[in-house]
Amino acid sequence: MLEHLPHWLGKALSPFRAGADKLAIVRPELAGEGVIHLASPAFANGARLPDRFTADGEGISPPLFWTGVPEGTARLVLIVEDPDAPTPQPVVHAIVWGLPLGGDLKEGEIGPDGEGSPNGEDVGRNSRFVEGWLPPDPPNGHGEHNYAFQLFALNEGEDPGDNPGRGAILRAMEGRVIAAGLLTGTYSRGEQAPIGRVGAGAAA
Repeated sequence: MLEHLPHWLGKALSPFRAGADKLAIVRPELAGEGVIHLASPAFANGARLPDRFTADGEGISPPLFWTGVPEGTARLVLIVEDPDAPTPQPVVHAIVWGLPLGGDLKEGEIGPDGEGSPNGEDVGRNSRFVEGWLPPDPPNGHGEHNYAFQLFALNEGEDPGDNPGRGAILRAMEGRVIAAGLLTGTYSRGEQAPIGRVGAGAAA
């Protein structure tokens, strides 16, 4: 959708960004002491997302894997946000609730799931109020956007309901996070960035 925005307008909007200080992972009520290693075989931490995961390609979700989930974890939650969007709050690209403690997400796996899967995994609503992966679609000329893949380990979990949005999932997580991990991919239109070495996730 935003690929049709004129370059001059995107450039004019470049100072306007939600801000990294509004990401879920920096909220005090979601702080955890433990560290989860979150990475992807498709892109390195801090490197450019391949086009196929964006609105300029197939628009499918990237593969992810994680290690170091601490003992006592009852649930895992993945939230993907863009803090560089010219909006009051970060744009939510995906919410997945109830992920397996030891495992991964395959390429293209974040999609609409109706009422949730039998094993408790549920895909929430993105910023377009629909389930599944919202492909990165930054305004042309707006500069580099950072896409924060944030994985949270919870020691217990209040049920946020079927297909939760950002507000519901954050309320359900408050005071329950014991560890977190962060992986950042970048994307832009009109600027180039190196792909980088894959598999190098960052700890929160």
